[in-house]
Amino acid sequence: MEIYGFSFSLVELICIGVLFLTFFYQLYFYFRYMNGVLRLRTKINKKNVTFLNEQPPVSVIICAKDESENLKKYLPFVLHQDYPEFEVIVINDGSTDDTENLLNNLCVEYPNLKTTFVPVGANNVSTKKLGLTLGVKASKYDLLLFTDADCMPEDKTWIARIARNFSKETEFVLGYGAYLNKKGFLNRLITFDTLFIALQYLGMAAAHKPYMGVGRNLAYRKETFFAQKGFASTLQLSSGDDDLMVNKACTHNNTKIEISPESVTWSEPNITFRNWLFQKARHLSVSGFYKPSSKLQLAIEPTTRGFFYLSLILSFVFGNLITIITAVALYLIRFVVQTTIINSSAKHFGERKYFFSLPILDIYLPLLSLYILTFRRMTSKGKSIRWK
Repeated sequence: MEIYGFSFSLVELICIGVLFLTFFYQLYFYFRYMNGVLRLRTKINKKNVTFLNEQPPVSVIICAKDESENLKKYLPFVLHQDYPEFEVIVINDGSTDDTENLLNNLCVEYPNLKTTFVPVGANNVSTKKLGLTLGVKASKYDLLLFTDADCMPEDKTWIARIARNFSKETEFVLGYGAYLNKKGFLNRLITFDTLFIALQYLGMAAAHKPYMGVGRNLAYRKETFFAQKGFASTLQLSSGDDDLMVNKACTHNNTKIEISPESVTWSEPNITFRNWLFQKARHLSVSGFYKPSSKLQLAIEPTTRGFFYLSLILSFVFGNLITIITAVALYLIRFVVQTTIINSSAKHFGERKYFFSLPILDIYLPLLSLYILTFRRMTSKGKSIRWK
């Protein structure tokens, strides 16, 4: 086919057509969803967002298994929150280290610290879900704020920042649970993956399409927990105490996000690729239980991303000069938009920035997820993860 004096083969036309279609969806995805945090920040700065004036009492719930060192290091940051009325409930999930003695000593020092435990020999696929249920039942306040034993709030106003979002109709508040920045490519891989996922679920919630949250920084009402019958529908799964609860119960009008840098919680990242891969596989194992609308929405972005890169490469291989110039232009536009939104969001949260490593991470991470969701689940190791 000849257009304006330039000859294009059928392969070239297909490649450039797919490239344009996927390019426009990628731009839509970044401006509509990934830009949600920055868009909300602008509204807050312009005083267009209303927060709760009162400070209702809050129960902070932490489930810990063999986490004595982390509790010693990070629990004081939770106990020293600048908030008028709150309790901290730590559930000892069958720890064999010094967790029990540490908690007993801390209870003497902090009157608002309570402890409970998962009975030894509890026959549950997820003793953490059992532990969290015990913690919820032991709580005396309606607002429940969840985090992990290895998490450190960024600021003494963490509870206040999360709680200010609970208007009358709000049942869920989603926060950002980040990983501490360390040296090395593995840490860069982990922190980018965590940031990307957070911008996605926070941005989709801001667009009234909430689909998940993370237990490192998640709040919801006690009555909501019991209305959903707790974790009864997911007891057969080892994971999903956070994202499946959100995916099941969140609606377009009962969920808010908290994006202030002071509301971030920081966790210790995995130091080996093997452990991080297992952790990621465990998290992905419950994605099949998301609502159909959530699964479709989550599948579109990596699919269009994959076809964008594939058509980009084929345009270089089979294209003429015009096709190649067009492909380069589209890639550069997407890269500028992507880099600007991700790095501006990273700066807002106090995260590292990504430039030269971003294209590598952008291609590698969806391929890794695809591997986990297909080949890994067929291996013996994959079968040890409950994929039901």
